[in-house]
Amino acid sequence: MKATTSIIATLTLAASAALLAACGSGEASVTDAETIQAATPVPVEVAQPYRTDIFAKYAATATIASDADAPVVARVPGEVVELLVEEGDLVVAGQVLARLDGERLRLEMLAAKANLDRARTEYERNIDLNERGLISATMFDSLQYDLEALEALYELKKLTYDYSKIRAPINGIVAAREIKPGQNLNINDVAFRITDTKELLAYLQIPQSELSKFAVGHTADIEVASMPGMLFPATIERISPTIDTRNGTFRATAIIDNAGGELAPGMFARFTISYEQHKNALVIPAAALLAEDEENTVYVVSDGKVTRRAIQVGIEADGNVEILDGLSEDEVIVVVGHSGLRTGSKVLASNKTQDRYTG
Repeated sequence: MKATTSIIATLTLAASAALLAACGSGEASVTDAETIQAATPVPVEVAQPYRTDIFAKYAATATIASDADAPVVARVPGEVVELLVEEGDLVVAGQVLARLDGERLRLEMLAAKANLDRARTEYERNIDLNERGLISATMFDSLQYDLEALEALYELKKLTYDYSKIRAPINGIVAAREIKPGQNLNINDVAFRITDTKELLAYLQIPQSELSKFAVGHTADIEVASMPGMLFPATIERISPTIDTRNGTFRATAIIDNAGGELAPGMFARFTISYEQHKNALVIPAAALLAEDEENTVYVVSDGKVTRRAIQVGIEADGNVEILDGLSEDEVIVVVGHSGLRTGSKVLASNKTQDRYTG
């Protein structure tokens, strides 16, 4: 930039000196000033088209959520006597998270077990008598039915007693602990919340006009405010076939790989979805493009002069734009310094921009 400024100053001083000399001789005119200005090269920065892969992208925002998020409720009433996990702990399905006072339930289970054992003994003692025809079939069937009823009652009491141990319904992380030691719980009171964060999801709202660009399997990059510059991968797994009449959009479900655990449900994220890829495309810096009257043009540099040329463009992404027609790889275009240029203008070209845009 310093070199460019120096060049401009030198050229301006030279032009001014010529103009003053002409004024001293009485020959200067407006035409002379315009001629001097037209003959003065304009400092510009240039670049050459180059080839690279370019992706058409769509940006959206959404809140990250978990599809595996389960409240853990008390299935029996009781006092909390022991807490075995805390928020942030990893747990597996079936793991005991807390214990309630289940002494009464245990005694009811033992009473049911005693009645079952007595009924089983009575039934087994009468098997031989039934085979010899010494008791009626009705009496023997009644013993069998009583035994089956007591077996079911015992299993129910056993299950109820086991419910005094609050267990994790899924694998995941303890997202919330809602209970305290000594607290009395009723049936269906929420004790914990378990969330599986290894795989998260987000629901993206796609306008009707953009729907044709998306398909299941398209990939996306995710960025969250708490970790700027870090990108996380996601994949479009489902697209709803029906429109949301409230806002006129379709819902796409993005699945996020969070094996590292950096992301958390509730985070607000920006999604950049790549829906089309052109390999080995010819591209130029988007800053070189001049859009006017629905026509895209660039200034092409040749022999120290510029020519304005119409071009056809394709995908624009990441500061670059794809060239479909109108330019070749060996040509040089103006990227910085368009102001005041017209076809035939002389330029003093610097290729500093090339590294900046292609680096």
